[in-house]
Amino acid sequence: MSRVAEKEHEARERRVRHPLLLAGGIGCYVLAAITGIFLLTDDYGPGLLVPVWTVHAVLLALLVRKLGAVESSAYAALFIVLTSLMCVMVADLAREDLTLQQRGEKVTATVVKVWRDPAQGRKARDYHYALERREGGEVQGPPLTTPSGLYAVGQEVTVIEDPEGELKPRTPGQADATGDALGAGAFALAALAAVGWMAWRGSDAARRRDARKRPGASARAYGTLTGDRSTPREQEEKLREALRSLPTDRRGYIKVSPESYPGLTLQRAARIAWETGLRAEAVGNRGSWRFGETVVEEVPRE
Repeated sequence: MSRVAEKEHEARERRVRHPLLLAGGIGCYVLAAITGIFLLTDDYGPGLLVPVWTVHAVLLALLVRKLGAVESSAYAALFIVLTSLMCVMVADLAREDLTLQQRGEKVTATVVKVWRDPAQGRKARDYHYALERREGGEVQGPPLTTPSGLYAVGQEVTVIEDPEGELKPRTPGQADATGDALGAGAFALAALAAVGWMAWRGSDAARRRDARKRPGASARAYGTLTGDRSTPREQEEKLREALRSLPTDRRGYIKVSPESYPGLTLQRAARIAWETGLRAEAVGNRGSWRFGETVVEEVPRE
């Protein structure tokens, strides 16, 4: 491993050993992103918001990866992005409700027309109602919408009307923002909980790596679980025999499990492989040790 790679590895180890500060920074970033995109939704359409969400997802994946649990980072980032998106959508509904409550006028109107959305597979079909004031004149704004058929033509209904005609009229019960605000808060907490969970996973992975690095710790654990009390020298001979006898895979590598050689470091195993005419692969091992005549990056020998 090169000196630059060693420095990057040591820096990542320091981050995942002390993840609270990093996790707190990522949590603040998630909240800031939710707030910023929420403010943008009132003035900009999908043409801008889709690239913004894409950039946010990429940055978040890179940040979450630094917590240490690399294998789960992409899934965690996707979950955080989805919950953040739901938070923004629900918060936008709450904003409309609050705006309607602040500037709206309560009126009594009569239903003059009812229609439903056209059928589109299993998609829900909302009901829409054209309303007319009791004293005459149409109710301002788009039609009243409900998920089920609540009203009939000629029926009177009390709604809150937007004088500016930008927001849909809603019944007083529909315009209550409490439920939407609680829902948005729940989605935000779910996103932050995912950051905390990834910080715990990264810290736990770092502790396990530290435990494996302590002299004799791995050997004692292996011996306790399997009953194998072989010495490091016996494990060296076992590895030499494996490198001489095991077949190569389709990429030309001999793969062995490091758990079978708890008394050996990868550098020592690289030395043994070199003595048998092989080299140890430093990248892409995925939990195994790989040895071959040619490798992408060779492990430094002990």
